[in-house]
Amino acid sequence: MTHTHRIWKVGHDVDTDQLAPGAYMKFGIDEIARHCLQGLRPDFAAQVRPGDVLAAGGNFGIGSSREQAAAALVALGVHAVVAPSYSGLYFRNAFNVGLLLLTCPRAGELEENEQIAVATEQDAPVVVRADGTRLACEPIPGFLLDMVRAGGLLNQLKHRLATGELARHPMKAS
Repeated sequence: MTHTHRIWKVGHDVDTDQLAPGAYMKFGIDEIARHCLQGLRPDFAAQVRPGDVLAAGGNFGIGSSREQAAAALVALGVHAVVAPSYSGLYFRNAFNVGLLLLTCPRAGELEENEQIAVATEQDAPVVVRADGTRLACEPIPGFLLDMVRAGGLLNQLKHRLATGELARHPMKAS
């Protein structure tokens, strides 16, 4: 494996209030991120490192539609979230802010502090464990992977405006 990511593990039904606690919503994203998952993993925000991956149970991101719940993970440098299922609103918010979500039915097999690689060259990403075991993930449409590579929808649109791509293809917004 060329580039590995350390796993942080959380359970099922992690809601947006745990990711972006309501008491901090009046502050900027850096302050919100400092409190990300504090109720579940008090060590998370202080110890997570850029490139780490969050492995979760089902229904990740349930709750309110607050975009800050995904943006907090981006601000902390989280590379991706691997879970068997996500809230629909969280799923779209995550890609909009450039957070890669991998829908993987076997996400529960991943262990705390395990090192994994993530292959996203094609629309069907794969999580590769240190022993070579491959955990297949659901396909991700290319336009969503493009958003993640660009750092989110706004960055993608800024790039398209700067290069004149939107002027040449005004109906191709994604």
